[in-house]
Amino acid sequence: MTSTAKISLATGWDWLIRLVTSETFIYVMKRLLQALLTLFLASALSFLVMQLAPGDFVTQLEADPKKSRDQIKALREFWGLNKSWVEQYWLWLWNIVSKGDFGPSFSYKRPVVSLLWERVPATLLLAIASLIITWAIAIPLGIIAAIKQNRWADRVLQVVSYAGQGFPSFITVLVLLFFAQITSPLFPVGGMTSINHSELNWFGKILDIGWHMILPTIALSITSFAGLQRITRGELLDVLRQDYIQTARAKGLPENRVIYVHALRNAINPLITLLGFELASLLSGAFIAEQFFNWPGLGRLTLQAVMSQDLYLVMASLVMSAVLLIVGNLIADIMLKAADPRIRLENLN
Repeated sequence: MTSTAKISLATGWDWLIRLVTSETFIYVMKRLLQALLTLFLASALSFLVMQLAPGDFVTQLEADPKKSRDQIKALREFWGLNKSWVEQYWLWLWNIVSKGDFGPSFSYKRPVVSLLWERVPATLLLAIASLIITWAIAIPLGIIAAIKQNRWADRVLQVVSYAGQGFPSFITVLVLLFFAQITSPLFPVGGMTSINHSELNWFGKILDIGWHMILPTIALSITSFAGLQRITRGELLDVLRQDYIQTARAKGLPENRVIYVHALRNAINPLITLLGFELASLLSGAFIAEQFFNWPGLGRLTLQAVMSQDLYLVMASLVMSAVLLIVGNLIADIMLKAADPRIRLENLN
């Protein structure tokens, strides 16, 4: 081996050792191990709750005169529904660990993994778009409300914020549906794409999906926007009262620099912490918008699965939602560390 190759190998090992021993890597590994325990406990509890419900998916088929008792019995044995809930859970868990198989969907007669791969991107698209719009509007308005404290702009924004938080999500959706009806066909409300979607070019397809996203994205954003605006205002007002801000102003620094460099940088940390919870709340609240706007996402799929007692589809959907929640919180913690290097990750647990 040449000296250059030895130096390159040594450099690579040094980099790998620094990575493995870094604070961020250790923190991520610790959080992933905690996530496995969380997923196990959450899935076991969810499985137990599903079993406490009267009947199962096959029970609904007993009302079908075309199904004989022998056929019903055979279906229950085929899907393992004749076993105790503990046996069913461990069999389901073992298939996930050994084969990556989350089981079949009783309703769709397909593996639930394939259904999730189809629906999760649609929900993530809606949630991320809502998150971007919420932050892009709420943060600047929160800053304006803090700067203009107790003036007419602040009072108007407070009224808007209280109104947004006071409106239940389903009322917001109904108002948007009524708006879509009176402006029809300006805003589509059925599905994710138009009938002629396949005939469009790539740019036309993007525009088509984006046009269908407008109303469900607004429905998801309104409540989140109102709360985030109030939190931004409160955090910024708290920072603006600190002594170092008064010192910066006394030194003659421009007001914009004081607000956007010194004050906002310190006020943003609690908002980043909320990011993970914000993503989780959007995912959990997405089923309302998806159901009313016929959006083919995970929330709508989960709601239909619960109503039909499609056991393995419900479990896979809940696990996927929990994974997205854990990932969202982990990303928020890493972003918080990047925004403020003084923060130690082990203190975030």
